[in-house]
Order: sequence, then structure tokens, then C-alpha cells
Amino acid sequence: MLATACLAADFKNTPYWWEAAQPETTAPFDLPARSDVVIVGSGYCGLSAAAELANAGRTVVVLDAGPLGIGASTRSGGMVTGGQKFVVSGALAGHLPEKQKRILEDAKASLDHIEQQISQNNLDADYRRCGRLIAAVTPWHYSRLETWTKLLDVHAPGTTQLVPRTKLSDEIGGKHYFGALLINNYGGLHPAKYHKALRGHARSRGARLIGETPVLKVERNGDGFVVHTTRGDIQAGQVLVATNGYSDSAGAFLSERVVGAASYIVATEPLPTAILRKLNPHGRMISDTKRSLSYFRLSPDLTRVVFGGRASGRDLSEAAAAPHLYRQMCEIWPEIADFKVSHCWRGNVGMTYDHIPHMGIHDGVHYAVGCNGSGVAMMSYLGHQSALRMLGRQNRPCAFESDLFPKIPMPSAGSWIVPAVTRWYLARDWIDSKLANRKRA
Repeated sequence: MLATACLAADFKNTPYWWEAAQPETTAPFDLPARSDVVIVGSGYCGLSAAAELANAGRTVVVLDAGPLGIGASTRSGGMVTGGQKFVVSGALAGHLPEKQKRILEDAKASLDHIEQQISQNNLDADYRRCGRLIAAVTPWHYSRLETWTKLLDVHAPGTTQLVPRTKLSDEIGGKHYFGALLINNYGGLHPAKYHKALRGHARSRGARLIGETPVLKVERNGDGFVVHTTRGDIQAGQVLVATNGYSDSAGAFLSERVVGAASYIVATEPLPTAILRKLNPHGRMISDTKRSLSYFRLSPDLTRVVFGGRASGRDLSEAAAAPHLYRQMCEIWPEIADFKVSHCWRGNVGMTYDHIPHMGIHDGVHYAVGCNGSGVAMMSYLGHQSALRMLGRQNRPCAFESDLFPKIPMPSAGSWIVPAVTRWYLARDWIDSKLANRKRA
């Protein structure tokens, strides 16, 4: 098959999500001379903080270098998860038991928070609690899932169940996997519609949202700050930086601690209902156990497959990445080979060295970054928590507040470290796949 044969005639290199809710270009107008709070970054974190702060009577300005919603918030898979990643990634291992407990409590609170916000504020986000399936790509990975289930059951009893291979057809079509772990209380939403709804929510509380205004630097000025932008300066009492996977130009402190790793996603053209019911009978959010994992779901209107992952060990154009993801998708579901890809896009995942999100204060400036692939719920929650901290209204410190925020080793070499690690992961996954193929019926 030619590399472009899988692309639909009307193929687009923009997110499928933008068909329903595009990023917003704001009309040009003079910047306010001052604001109680300036927030840098208009993603879920920045907008959630803006709504909370404005609702408390603060004047709030949110700035973004591009159109509102141009970043990862409208480019993700829209999967809503809690704290399972911290267990399965080993990120908790270096913390004392009490700290582990608090991290998992706040991770669970992030899931509760987003559900409450969507419900209480009538946010149009196509949210559905449908469960998250983690599928084992090898028999020995299924053994790992058994261990994870025991760990998760300690911290969130009654929310997980193992699905052996003999019963896997009830959850996912094909014969690619060797069993799975189902987390029942996780869900999914439409990421661009959620972002649009958050914009409206923040504005309804009085926040001003200004796009296409890159921030050049933030300087102290007496008890406050001067936020220098390409369109002028703003005096601010407080500043929150919420740039996550796009923190490379947010100053040395964050650029040395957060790496933006590109993840690619494709959407298929509409598929027959009978095939979709076979591929994903319950409309679950699904990911697998590869080192360079794949994640996939049905679109909220249950007409397409949305499939994401790392396409290659190097950065590619969307049109070049799409065939790689299409091939991975067809390995799982051969039935899809008769259909084409309508969209392919990419977005940056904010990765930290310890695989834990971080919020805190550096030189007086608040920050909240490092979702590590759990940004829908986590960044919404960290925005809320950052606002409470800025208002002095926290009941207790958030578990993700810490003075210890480790640097990425050789952060200046990120341009080759991420591709090199990705190639290593892809090679190991390829070896695992070949070994697993011998055991597939």
C-alpha cells in the first residue's frame, strides 16, 4: 500500500475535534494596564484557574501566544482518568506511604472535580463515564496487569476488574491482546467542546481571555509583577504560568523541568455501526501496555475510531505520521483496512522527570505543569487548586505542591533525547510483539 493510500480524499491535518469547536481568534484590542492576576496559557489549567479567581472577585487576564485553545487541550484523546498512571508507572515508588496516599487522594479528587464542574456549570463537553480498558500486548504484560489490579484495589476498591483473554471479546474486537484491566469509573469527553465550554464559563465569571499575545518575560515590580508581551505590558499582582507541554519558552526554570513530547492522533472516516459495535462494544477509553503506548476510543457520536500514539522515533508531518498509526490500528482491527483516515494531528504532552505533575511558586510566580498524559482531569484540577492557593483558601496543601521539582537530565538535549528514547521503546515493543505473535491463536 502506498504511504498516502490510507488518506481520505478530503484528509485534514487538523484535529477532528475542531470540526465541532475550533480554537478562538480574539479580536485585537488594547491590553489592560493592570490586573489582579495574569495567567499565561489558555488550556484547561489556565481557564479553570481564571474562572475560580474571577468568581472570587479578582480581575483576571488570560494570555496565550496563539488562538485560544490552539494547544494540547483541543488536541488530546479526551480521556478522563484519575490516579492509575501513578501506580502503574512506578512514579509513587520514591515517596513515603503517607505521600503516596495523598497523591492518589488528589488524583481521585481530580476526577471528582471535573465531573462536578461539568455537571454544576452545565458545560457542553459530551462527557460520559464509560470505563478505561488497559489491554495487555503480551501474556507477561497480563501478569503485570494482575499486579496493578491488586495495587489499585488497595487505593480504589471496587473500581477495577481483570478481563482474561477468554472474555476479552466482550470488551474489544480482534485477537491482538492477551487480556485487560478495566477501570470502571473513568470516562471520556470531547476535548475541544470542553475547552469552548470552559472559555464561556471563565468569561461568565468576568475573566478576560486574550489570544495571539506571546509573553516575553515576567519581572518583579515592587509587590507585584510586570508581564511583558509582544503587544505591551501589564502590571499584575499575581502571575500563574500554565503552559504544560509548551513550556520550552516559559523561562529557564520550567523549560529545564518539563519536556513537550509529541503525540499523534488519527481519526477514521465514519464506519458502519456494526463494525464499531464489534471493535468497541461498550465505547470504552482504551490504551495498551506497550512502552510507547497506543490509546484509542470511539468519537463521542460513536461514528469513528480515534487512535493515538507515537508514530515514529522522529518528528513527522501529519500526512507522514498517519500511515504509521493506520498500520498500528489495522494490526489490532483488520476490519478497518477497508476504510481511510480523515484527520491526523499532533499535540505536546508535558512530561516531567519523576512522572508526577507539579504546582508551586518560583521567584514569586505560580506554576502548574506536567500532566504526563493525564491532562484533561489533572490540569483542570491543578488550575482549580492553584487558584485556591492564590486566594489563600486551600483546606490543605495539594499533594502536587512541592519545593522538589527535579530537572530533566540534559534538558538542552531534548531535541534528540525524546526521539532516541522513543526509538528504543519502539524497538522493544517490536521485539515483544514478535514474541507474542508466537502465542496468538
